[in-house]
Amino acid sequence: MAGYLAVVLVCALALLASVSSATGLDRDVAPVRIAYAAAADTFGDLYLPEGSDGDLPVVVLIHGGGWAQKSNLEYAGAWAKTLTPYGIAVWNIEYRRVGGQGGWPTTLSDTVTATNALAGIVQEKASGRLDLSRIHIAGYSAGGQLAAWVASRSQQGADAPEPNLSVPVRSTTIMAGVFDMTLAATAGKDRFVRNLLGGMPTDHPDRYRIASPIEHLPTGLPVTVIHGLGDKVVSVEQSRRYARAARAAGDVVDLIELPGVGHGEFGNPTTDAWAITKQAIVGHVNAY
Repeated sequence: MAGYLAVVLVCALALLASVSSATGLDRDVAPVRIAYAAAADTFGDLYLPEGSDGDLPVVVLIHGGGWAQKSNLEYAGAWAKTLTPYGIAVWNIEYRRVGGQGGWPTTLSDTVTATNALAGIVQEKASGRLDLSRIHIAGYSAGGQLAAWVASRSQQGADAPEPNLSVPVRSTTIMAGVFDMTLAATAGKDRFVRNLLGGMPTDHPDRYRIASPIEHLPTGLPVTVIHGLGDKVVSVEQSRRYARAARAAGDVVDLIELPGVGHGEFGNPTTDAWAITKQAIVGHVNAY
């Protein structure tokens, strides 16, 4: 294990070196705001590369913030602007959240509905320029749970909240994600998980099972899981357990652990943590 992690860290540093000059490519790309449903907070911002004329791969971005109303998609727009110079369209989605009109199961359902909208209203607003065979999904913290959940939707049972995922997802990149909701609520004492699911695992065992991406493996998708070793908000054990379980189920997983990196660094597009994440996303996009 130690040798494996050393290799991963060397690769992470190499990725950082390869993208350190990309900041100069970032442009102030103005997004198009699109409603994907009629309810409040069911919209997203579509970022299109300048001068693009078609066949654009798409990255769906899902922001974090404890699934809570106080956090929104605005800060994730800075991530989007660092991806468009690579010829990538970005669909930065909002969803109903706890404290607003969200919670169980609405918050989870909205993320699938938003992703499905790529084949409808989003493609229409993009004038048909999106390559819907190259959809990738990335999320941070609570948004990491949602991204992994969307990616696993086809593996879930009939008791999972609707809708089904109707567009193909090719890869997943997760920053400091929550994969095991029971572990988070118990050992992690995570009140945000309890708020989302309406109680403890003993109160709602089915909700915890359904909402935990670790319960829906394999996804059949390549996934990169990135976590800071200094994270005091979401334990790195979340990513480690998910990586082990996904590999055991037959999925291809890259686990990148970043020394000295906490939870909040991923939210800042100027940090090494985001630079490494960005290159992982670009790598997935370019592989398909």
